[in-house]
Amino acid sequence: MADLPGRVLVVDDNKVNRLLLVRTLELQGHHVESAENGRLALTRLNNDDFDLVLLDIEMPEVDGFEVLAELKHDRALRDIPVIVTSSLEGLDNVVRCLELGAEDYLAKPVNPVLLRARLDASLEKKRLRDRQAEIVRRFASPGVAEDLARDEFVLGGRRVDVTVLFVDIRGFTTMSEQMRPEDTIDLLNDYYALMFDAITSNGGVVNQMMGDGLLAVFGAPQPLDESAACAVVAAQQMVDLMALLSAGRAQAGDTAVRIGVGVATGEVIAGYTGTRQRATYTCIGDTVNLGARLEAYTKEAGRSIVVDGATAAAVGSAIRLDPLGSVVMRGKTTPTELFAVPGY
Repeated sequence: MADLPGRVLVVDDNKVNRLLLVRTLELQGHHVESAENGRLALTRLNNDDFDLVLLDIEMPEVDGFEVLAELKHDRALRDIPVIVTSSLEGLDNVVRCLELGAEDYLAKPVNPVLLRARLDASLEKKRLRDRQAEIVRRFASPGVAEDLARDEFVLGGRRVDVTVLFVDIRGFTTMSEQMRPEDTIDLLNDYYALMFDAITSNGGVVNQMMGDGLLAVFGAPQPLDESAACAVVAAQQMVDLMALLSAGRAQAGDTAVRIGVGVATGEVIAGYTGTRQRATYTCIGDTVNLGARLEAYTKEAGRSIVVDGATAAAVGSAIRLDPLGSVVMRGKTTPTELFAVPGY
């Protein structure tokens, strides 16, 4: 029996070959389904999840070469390992299959011992790739994960217009000094869950986590229409969610939690920094620095959300804003027009 059974699709137009392969694999402990040609196989692969495909080459309607080509260019299916089982002779055919993405090539009649060894090895590689993909999804933002899935990882940056959002918890240092470490971690996890939901549901990407501080970017690494409006709506949702959380904490006798959010729009340098072995996606530039200054200024302004003039101009009449006047922010020499979201 297989150590870790897989779900296998057997594709062969010869009914005898198909039935024998299915029986062999089922005896090895795998869950097996079959298709009698390439067209049906592609339909099954698009509708169901399979761990591996055993693929014949000479078939009517859509042959094995065409199936391999379709899988290679389909991002959702290209990582499914394919073992070709064929009676076609000639090194050229073997090379063509491998160039189209086949994991292995076994000549018919297939030796069951060799098939088992090749199949187990291919399934183990698939499981390793799946675990790596899960790690990327868990620890990278959705936009970065999408870049990596498309093999678009390149060290370096590019100029791009985005909206950045900074948020942190007011008085968190003092608050955490009065809490047990376990309670602090629980609070942060609740806070992260709420902030991530507001950010990602509005098209943003969490770029950095710095204790209780978060930096989110709207418009990179993937473009986003109306990024400024999306960021301001996310900020409103953040404050509303934290108000709900604080209401629940008050009932339990815990301290209320308040946040400040700064939103700035402009050009940044966005890209991957580090090395090929260890890198991070980041955004740098004056817009990022301004966003951090705006978040800090929420305390002086007595408002929960403060945005700059560029964000206000980008939002236009879609969201009403209160002008706060011009302020020379720390580290800058020229004044910045500031606005606040009414009611926040």
